[in-house]
Amino acid sequence: MLDYFGIFSRGGALLWTLQFTALRHSPVEAVNALIRSCLLEERSSEQTFTFAPKSGAHQALKWTFHNGLGLVFVAVYQKTLSLLYVDELLEVVKDSFVQNYKPGQTSYKHFDEPFNKLLRECESKAEALKRPTIMRSGAPQSKGKAQSKATASSNGIAANGAANGGGTTVLNGTSEDDDLNNSGGSGNTEEECSDGSGGGLEVSGKTAFDVSKFKSMRKKGGGAAVSKLDSSKPPAAAAASKRDEPKKMRNWNSMKGTKSSQDPSKLDFSVGTPNMGDEGSRGEEVVGVSQMDEEEAFEEFELDEADFVNNNGARGKGAAAAPATRGVLGSFLNRIALNVVGKGALSAEDLEQGLVEMKRKLMERNVAEQIAQSICDSVGQKLEGQKLSSFTGMGAFVKAAFEDALSGVLNKRQVDLLLDIKKSQARGRPYVIVFCGVNGVGKSTNLAKIAYWLGQHGIKVTIAACDTFRAGAVEQLKTHCARLKVPLYERGYEKDPAKVALEAVKQAERDGRDVVLVDTAGRMQDNEPLMRSLSSLINVNEPNLVLFVGEALVGNDAVDQLVKFNRALCDLAGPTNTRRQIIDGIVLTKFDTIDDKVGAAVSMVYSSGAPVMFVGCGQTYVDLKRLNVKSVVNSLLK
Repeated sequence: MLDYFGIFSRGGALLWTLQFTALRHSPVEAVNALIRSCLLEERSSEQTFTFAPKSGAHQALKWTFHNGLGLVFVAVYQKTLSLLYVDELLEVVKDSFVQNYKPGQTSYKHFDEPFNKLLRECESKAEALKRPTIMRSGAPQSKGKAQSKATASSNGIAANGAANGGGTTVLNGTSEDDDLNNSGGSGNTEEECSDGSGGGLEVSGKTAFDVSKFKSMRKKGGGAAVSKLDSSKPPAAAAASKRDEPKKMRNWNSMKGTKSSQDPSKLDFSVGTPNMGDEGSRGEEVVGVSQMDEEEAFEEFELDEADFVNNNGARGKGAAAAPATRGVLGSFLNRIALNVVGKGALSAEDLEQGLVEMKRKLMERNVAEQIAQSICDSVGQKLEGQKLSSFTGMGAFVKAAFEDALSGVLNKRQVDLLLDIKKSQARGRPYVIVFCGVNGVGKSTNLAKIAYWLGQHGIKVTIAACDTFRAGAVEQLKTHCARLKVPLYERGYEKDPAKVALEAVKQAERDGRDVVLVDTAGRMQDNEPLMRSLSSLINVNEPNLVLFVGEALVGNDAVDQLVKFNRALCDLAGPTNTRRQIIDGIVLTKFDTIDDKVGAAVSMVYSSGAPVMFVGCGQTYVDLKRLNVKSVVNSLLK
């Protein structure tokens, strides 16, 4: 059985606990060990953590997260026990607790009874799985019937044998001797069945293969099958000669103008594959207009009065009731309507319950708690004192208040990149952009997208390969540059990235290039040596723009990465640095995979002050767009 179950927030607040057995140590010690060893070190991918107390048996801890609300659920039990239901229990408890969770509340004593009910259900399911399954056969036949069937079958075989004129047993008109003589033959013979079954046993109207044929084939060594194999010597000899030839080394250098360059079309093994789109071949020129220069089209979210009436009228009618609207706007308006029907104007008390529900919904969509509270306060201030004349009018008013609150966050600071590049061109210096971020977020891919977009505006771009650590990083940029027809400055691996970037900027200035895009190695925000190397690159080259590349998939973890990146770069910049903001902009990748959980974008802008300049929304060069405030509002409210 379980020793302990606890629920706490990522901020460290213990919300609910339940202890089942008396322990020699405090169960909180096991939870603290889990936080120190796994959660703080970001080893959350591990499935189980073992805690060794000073006295007593070792304990196993399993846990799960609710990223939207920032909650952690932990189950503690004896390591020697094999509890099969723990994973399922964590999931069902998480789903149940989220329905009762209210931001700011720290006591949930009423959750004991629902938890015990869920625990009993999971334990009963696990016990049912442990029970051995009983194999039941068909109804037994009586002894007399079985004997009569056996006698009839033996008489039938004997009669067939006598009819064929000898002691050889014949099954379905095929004798065992015939099987020995004709095992490797081809074509139909007289011994085969008239229906073409080719020698089978007739059992209750169905034909089964005669197993005795396998024995005869083994005795004769395969018969005609051997001769067929012997006739295939020329292909076998050809295959053997191919194996003897030494393998030729393939040259992957596709950069034109070098001595070791090779035709890119010979290196493209994807020709002829389906769904390749506009970028199917490295030899073809990339075609298409970047989405950065197109207006984003999206379906406006609307909630009409009929839906509102159905949602309110359906309360308390059991299974026949229509499901309540679960969006932010619908749930907020329903709470207001229940409180203020018949009133002239909205008061703070009328809005309180709806704003609490709105905050919870925003947090489920990856909006950080502090930012969700700020948005709700802004909406509440604009709604207080307003008259509830009609549902549709109030819905439009709430939506407009949301847009104003989010616009104040997302549009607080804007960067006109094309204008800044033109100003740098007038000074005769290339505009330098440095890309940084953690591992695997898509820095090189989105750098290539931005290079493609800048090229469409007639801006001459140079790419600097300053990821001198990851194997294949330089080759990846070579492929992008060959397709985009953009020069690449690289010095291979194990070089100082700061010196490579400095030489790339000088080379671009000599060649008259307008922009230098500097690709850097991925690194974790807590790795001080790698962060010191990035800080050195920024201090030496003094780029015009530092872009942080983050994944939209990880939710509020991207906020933590961004804040720590900026703090580390500021701390390592040296005493001469007077800037409090090193990160100038954000590139948010994989934005097309998160559906309505777009709150990470709002949280990143609010916590860092840096605007979201680019949004990656696909795998091709044209899949790059701007962050549309109305689209974010639409996703949050639906």
